[in-house]
Amino acid sequence: MRDAEIKARRKAAKHLYDGGTPSIRGQIIKIIVLGLIDAFAGTLFFALIGKSQITFAILLASVTLIVNYIYLRKGGLPAKYLAPGVILLVCFQIYTVVFSGYISFTNYGSLHNSNYEAALNATMLAAVEPVEGADYDVKVLKGADGALQLLATDMAANKVYVGGADYKVHPWHEVSAADGLVMGADGTADSLKGFTRLNDDQITNNAVAIVGLKVPLGTNPAVDGFLATTDGYAGSVNKYSYTYDAATKTITTLADNRKYVANNKEGFFTASNGDRLNEIGWKTNIGFKNFKTIFTDKELRGPLLGVLLWTFEFALGSVLTTFILGLALALLLNDERIRGLKIYRSILILPYAFPAFLSAYVWKGMYNTDHGFINNSILHLSDGNKIHWLEQQGPARAAILIMNLWLGFPYMFLITTGALQAIPADLSESASIDGASAWQTFRQIKLPLLLVSLTPLLIASFAFNFNNFTAIYLLKIGRAHV
Repeated sequence: MRDAEIKARRKAAKHLYDGGTPSIRGQIIKIIVLGLIDAFAGTLFFALIGKSQITFAILLASVTLIVNYIYLRKGGLPAKYLAPGVILLVCFQIYTVVFSGYISFTNYGSLHNSNYEAALNATMLAAVEPVEGADYDVKVLKGADGALQLLATDMAANKVYVGGADYKVHPWHEVSAADGLVMGADGTADSLKGFTRLNDDQITNNAVAIVGLKVPLGTNPAVDGFLATTDGYAGSVNKYSYTYDAATKTITTLADNRKYVANNKEGFFTASNGDRLNEIGWKTNIGFKNFKTIFTDKELRGPLLGVLLWTFEFALGSVLTTFILGLALALLLNDERIRGLKIYRSILILPYAFPAFLSAYVWKGMYNTDHGFINNSILHLSDGNKIHWLEQQGPARAAILIMNLWLGFPYMFLITTGALQAIPADLSESASIDGASAWQTFRQIKLPLLLVSLTPLLIASFAFNFNNFTAIYLLKIGRAHV
């Protein structure tokens, strides 16, 4: 009998763990939802492959397979509930922390926000200089091999040329009627034998390729220049102001023949004397250089430590002031004998229900030095003694703490009110019978019991205020003052 009971309990536990037998309707819904997820993941997978993001593509495929395995197999009920939360935790928390840590060991910034190839491409684009007076009327042609070429008419010299992007395959050369050239009524080249001229719709459909088409006018585009068009109808000759040697990763300026080598320590093209070619850089690993700079550079170390200290002071001060005020109000209104108790409690939570950004703008007006309500109506200060709430460091810090107190005390009032009501009244009555004062009852009974349940919420409030940039931003307090 004992063994049979144990087996029955094990079977019931296993049945609970497996989640039971799903219905046909549930299975259909699950398959549809998984199908939509797989379709989205598949689309994103190929998009990542197209952008050469192989690592992220492999991670996406792996996660998708794991999700399908978890939800298609029988059993594993805890995993089915935990999987969405774990995936979101990894994507929005763990990845963010890991990526931030990785970035701290690089020179990533406004001048180093891409890789070497993108920086080189931007540098070479910046090196393009138009040649004055070298303008052409162009027609976009497609040859028998499908390559795009430009049929260009030099109106000044009354000559026509044709050429493609690869000088060895489609060299830039002059053509005439003997080559099958047909001129238009406007005196510009109209077509060329053996080529198909693109019409307006075809030019629009191939706009990206046409704009990116650069037709070299000689074997050395840096010296001879190249023909390009922005619309498929008019062309101009451009030249590079410097050349690039891929083998040595060196850029040479044509004007003074000066060489700039790719410097991975700085993420710039630099000359032998340290001069930079330009301010276009790329992201590179620099080890502990950022941390060394922070702790050794006095101009950075001082402000950083000051900001860090104030951040802790702000977070701790916000939590303590809101908690003390919220707890005091909760204790004051924790007597059911008070008439209109629900109305008072409703009024006290209004600052929490009111949009924070609107409250911030109201407080900003109240803090106005010349016309603010606080200086003029509350403190009655004269023009020479008015407090510059948002212009001086001390008043600015006090201003932000006061505003944050107004925004945060209703939350503390709510949670402490709930916690106080959860404390048995018998404890307070017993303490009173034993001769304990109201302060002793609060300090030795109510407060310890409150902190047991409220400590996690206080920690969460500290974390929120530690990252609370919105309040300071909405008050428009300058960083030099806070």
